[in-house]
Amino acid sequence: MLNHHPIGNSFDKTLKVIQSCTTEKHLESALKMVNNFKILYKKVGSVSFLYYKLDKELAKQRRLCR
Repeated sequence: MLNHHPIGNSFDKTLKVIQSCTTEKHLESALKMVNNFKILYKKVGSVSFLYYKLDKELAKQRRLCR
């Protein structure tokens, strides 16, 4: 049986993972999580703002880790 997770919970969890990254290796894993989020919720529609926010946070964290 497939469990459905509310998009808000998944988004918050993904955002927290990104914000907790302290190394490039952590960021690589966070990028995989972001890509999985995008694949999972691609069919929901109208989530491009969430994609943008995750990508922006990932870029911000990447700058902080360098």
